[in-house]
Amino acid sequence: MKIAVIGGSGRVGAKLVNTLQHRGHEVVAASRRSGVNTLTREGLEQAIAGARVVVDVTNSPTLDGKSVVDFFGTSTRNLLAAAEAAHVRHYAVLSIVGTDRLLDSAYFQAKMLQEDLVQRSSVPHTVLRSTQFFDFMRFIPEPEPDGSTVRVSPAFVQPIAADEVAAALADLTLAAPRNGMVEHAGPETFHLDEVVRRVMSAADDPRAVIADPQARYFGAELKIDSLTPDEGAIIGVTRFDAWLKQHASTLRLEQIASPISARSALKEPDFLTRVPRARGTRKTPSLNQ
Repeated sequence: MKIAVIGGSGRVGAKLVNTLQHRGHEVVAASRRSGVNTLTREGLEQAIAGARVVVDVTNSPTLDGKSVVDFFGTSTRNLLAAAEAAHVRHYAVLSIVGTDRLLDSAYFQAKMLQEDLVQRSSVPHTVLRSTQFFDFMRFIPEPEPDGSTVRVSPAFVQPIAADEVAAALADLTLAAPRNGMVEHAGPETFHLDEVVRRVMSAADDPRAVIADPQARYFGAELKIDSLTPDEGAIIGVTRFDAWLKQHASTLRLEQIASPISARSALKEPDFLTRVPRARGTRKTPSLNQ
């Protein structure tokens, strides 16, 4: 089966391409690097031609207000139009847990627009919402002016390994369309400031992490459960301690290459998961014992 992965050179996109190829499928890894531009539609028709499934793991090259909304709006409309014209049977898109609860952020307004466009389209679809990746944690805080500290919300979070997100996305991509959303989260609950602190420490990032309930997350102020999944989410198996031990050396190398974490680290992002449920059903977060 031919599958077009749009954003196939990004963090999850590249893993997804490899997973699908290992399962014996013909995969087109489409991205700006391969001459496919979802804003201008350059190369888009050719990339999708003959594909039975399209997977959107693209992300905006900027997080600035109007620009990020314009990106997701234009890109998603172009992708859906191309998918409909090519008679694609399944359109899958990767999004973020908590998107609908963080709409005072331009970035999450844009992600919500993306989800709405997909769900209102005539193309059979699945939206996978993932929690935050372990290795993304050090890029969450914005540095304080003195450069020696960062402030991070103590909201609950269930971070997950990017490999597991790619595997879950592959499973959903190859299954029948849900015409709805599925959430995917890690097996453990932490305070966000705690897990950020531990990842930054493993990376030898010297900045102090200060827990601050008013610290912004991509422009949004978090409630204690803003980033946690609803009941019925797919739960991963990779535990944070095991992941940190395996990736500590890589984190240190990345810190040497990029000593000050910044949102510019998302220049080639891919984003970065909800089983159908009764609206309003919420999981009560609790720390692991």
